[in-house]
Amino acid sequence: MPDPVRVLIVAHQTATTPALLDCIRERARRGPVSFHLLVPRRVHGLQRLVDPEDATDEEAAQVLEQALPVLSEAAGQPVTGSIGVAEPLAAIQDAVNLQGFDEIVISTLPPRLSRWLRLDLVSKARGLGLPVTHVESRELAVA
Repeated sequence: MPDPVRVLIVAHQTATTPALLDCIRERARRGPVSFHLLVPRRVHGLQRLVDPEDATDEEAAQVLEQALPVLSEAAGQPVTGSIGVAEPLAAIQDAVNLQGFDEIVISTLPPRLSRWLRLDLVSKARGLGLPVTHVESRELAVA
């Protein structure tokens, strides 16, 4: 049996949305795969200007706690997870370089709400040379 394809899921506010869960179910059906959820830290308000790296892990840890069981159910297997640095592209680069993923799934809010899309995260992640799937969720994650 071939080694499973290692898929990095990058999400925060959309980590348990129906669109992402559907994407994970569909990817799991295509063949042997393992999933890892990366939740970049989120900075708020003036903290973005003062020191964006001084974000706490508390909010990201809550996202992981809520999302991992839901994603694991959708995948039909355990999904692992970690918290990344506040800058999402740097978080993705760190994960890819340290853990060697084969594919990336990036889940965002719609363009009018998504900071990640304003940063052109999907295109920049494609620059890493891995297949990137963009999932646009129409709503925030549900508990």
